[in-house]
Amino acid sequence: MSSNSIKLLAGNSHPDLAEKIANRLGLNLAKIGVYQYSNRETSVTIGESIRDEDVYIIQTGTGQDEINDFLMELLIMIHACKTASARRITAVIPNFPYARQDKKDKSRAPITAKLIANLLQTAGCDHVITMDLHASQIQGFFHIPVDNLYAEPCVLNYIQNHTDFQNVLLVSPDAGGAKRVASLADKLDLNFALIHKERQRANEISRMVLVGDVAGKSCLLIDDMADTCGTLCKAAEVLLDKGAKEVIAIVTHGIFSGNAFERLQNSRLSKIVCTNTVPVSQSIDRLDQIDISPILAEAIRRLHNGESVSYLFTHAPV
Repeated sequence: MSSNSIKLLAGNSHPDLAEKIANRLGLNLAKIGVYQYSNRETSVTIGESIRDEDVYIIQTGTGQDEINDFLMELLIMIHACKTASARRITAVIPNFPYARQDKKDKSRAPITAKLIANLLQTAGCDHVITMDLHASQIQGFFHIPVDNLYAEPCVLNYIQNHTDFQNVLLVSPDAGGAKRVASLADKLDLNFALIHKERQRANEISRMVLVGDVAGKSCLLIDDMADTCGTLCKAAEVLLDKGAKEVIAIVTHGIFSGNAFERLQNSRLSKIVCTNTVPVSQSIDRLDQIDISPILAEAIRRLHNGESVSYLFTHAPV
């Protein structure tokens, strides 16, 4: 791949993923200094010319204390590239920050995902690449193109190669994820079940009701993100109490905030599988990771060369 008209920049949120994407494309990451002054202000210095270049900035929404710092880093990096006369600036955000605040579901609630869209555009972003948005209508908050990629092809490969998938049942831990699970079940020709959950307040579940028969089955809990892991652990309890043989959780974004690792360690889940859209701060013996850098790298290559990206919605690059 020609390296004279494309520049890959990486923030501090996920250097390992940025390195994998660069290696896949046969490029070096551009020289950039992103650091904080003693008063926590973020400073960005780009160490090489990016004038009239096609720039891709890799930064994911992650971290319990640093998520806002990483978002600010991304905005400042975009602005730095804009003022340095980059031809086109694409933000590669595997896990879109604030994606759960996508609607005004109660009085005086902010639609923060829309605010993030406005900030990215105001900073000078021309294009966004992201993965498994919590709500796909977030794409409509932007006035610039947004490519929402899917982890589904990689998840399909994982299920086919690492499970006895003829004898499994797919389960959605909430009504919101039913469409995602139905799509996977359709492609694998499997049945699926659904758990209806009732919340008293955010991040706290009061009751779960299972719709479907799971007796004697290996259950795969499919979700787009695992944050505090309360939903997954409680869902595993419900399924096993209803006669499931084992429960494996497969999620796209393994955020694992608060005491999530402690919960997982004490849970009845046989295994938890996540992609590397977000760095995992500590490892537990039941955790498996799926590498999605080939999908992001191929999306960057296709975008740069003016090729269709929709092929990646159904195929995982080899």
